[in-house]
Amino acid sequence: MTADDSFDRLDDDDYPAYTMGRAAEMIGTTQGFLRAIGEHRLITPLRSQGGHRRYSRYQLRIAARARELVDQGTPIEAACRIIILEDQLEEAQRINAEYRRAAASSDQPVA
Repeated sequence: MTADDSFDRLDDDDYPAYTMGRAAEMIGTTQGFLRAIGEHRLITPLRSQGGHRRYSRYQLRIAARARELVDQGTPIEAACRIIILEDQLEEAQRINAEYRRAAASSDQPVA
């Protein structure tokens, strides 16, 4: 991979560009918080060749949502479960919308 390839990947929401320390700093939390939401399987950071956790922007958005819920008084276990359920609901709604579009297009008379 060349340096140009690496820069192109930074636009990828799933590219693990951030170290644990930087990730914690970006969302205003502690490294322990990131470890805790990992233990509750909300996010699974990738590991560098040296074994260090690396986070993507997508994972940071999820972690920031968890932090919001915890800051509002929600226990971390419940916050993780809420976010997982929100994600599942969003996916189910997306699939339902696709089915509706497919059904609507199949109801159209063929010319």
